[in-house]
Amino acid sequence: MSFNIHRRAVACLAIGLLATAACAQDIQERTIKFGHLNNADHAVSFGVKRFAELLAAKSGGKLKVQEFPASQLGSDMQQQSALQGGIQEMTAPATTSLAGIVKEFGLVDFPFAVSTFAQADQMLDGPFGQALLAKLPEKGLVSLGYWDLGFRNVTNSKRPIAKAEDFDGLKIRVIPNPVFLETFKAFKANPVPMPFAELYGALEAKAVDGQENPYAVILSNKLFEVQKHLSATNHVYAANIVLVSKRFWDRLSPTEQKIMHQAADEARGYQRLVSRAAAQKSVGELQAKGMQFNEVAPAELARMRQIASAATQKFSAAYDPAIVKLYNDELAKARR
Repeated sequence: MSFNIHRRAVACLAIGLLATAACAQDIQERTIKFGHLNNADHAVSFGVKRFAELLAAKSGGKLKVQEFPASQLGSDMQQQSALQGGIQEMTAPATTSLAGIVKEFGLVDFPFAVSTFAQADQMLDGPFGQALLAKLPEKGLVSLGYWDLGFRNVTNSKRPIAKAEDFDGLKIRVIPNPVFLETFKAFKANPVPMPFAELYGALEAKAVDGQENPYAVILSNKLFEVQKHLSATNHVYAANIVLVSKRFWDRLSPTEQKIMHQAADEARGYQRLVSRAAAQKSVGELQAKGMQFNEVAPAELARMRQIASAATQKFSAAYDPAIVKLYNDELAKARR
């Protein structure tokens, strides 16, 4: 009897070794070009580095990530096209950049929708966020989930934004995204769509008066050098989305795809922690650099939400009704 047990144990061990060998053969040597817009000291870059470490560990060093930060591979739209064409493997833009190919991503940018990180995570990691991801493969992209960019806040060189009327006439650079354009038009600002790489120069030359971004982005890109006022509008929660070229993805074995998903899932929690800690710290650092910071009273934020609701209603009517219903249902749950 003991002999039979021993024989079965040997057989199981042999099967295990064969499976391990098969998995190892299932992973090829690959170098993944991972480009993004943020500087190397930003939380998105830290997320890429953690993803690279995890991927290397899980693949026995066969899957390597080569990071290209700070718009080295072009604007978000240029990198998106490069992924669709199969000449770049990965990127992590703000979700806003996808509204041109899947317009329902505009729902993520609805102003004043969520007010806490927990609400944002529940929306993106749950059925609504996953429904958006399911629309990407037909556009030549695959997503491995959402990372944190943070709540967006307005800076400008003219005056503090303490109420909706303070936006009147200000030229504000926005992401080239219809929801952002309509939101700032509702505030009677003059929204100017512009690639991020051109922003600093435009602010320096006074071609635009202001812009809106999360605190850590404002600090990392030294916008304090060309902007005086920082106002805590918290008008939109912004997420980055981890994208893979579908052409590249389809060449991966099931084992490689699995460990890509695992590495991205594990990197997500780390990236969100780092990003949110950096945002908290950035406000004090921006003030130390000379920016004048102001909070916005809750009553004024409520007024801004009401003014911006015209934009959200307009876009809700133009989106897939099933996705809009899912968004509203999940938002109601998240706010409970």
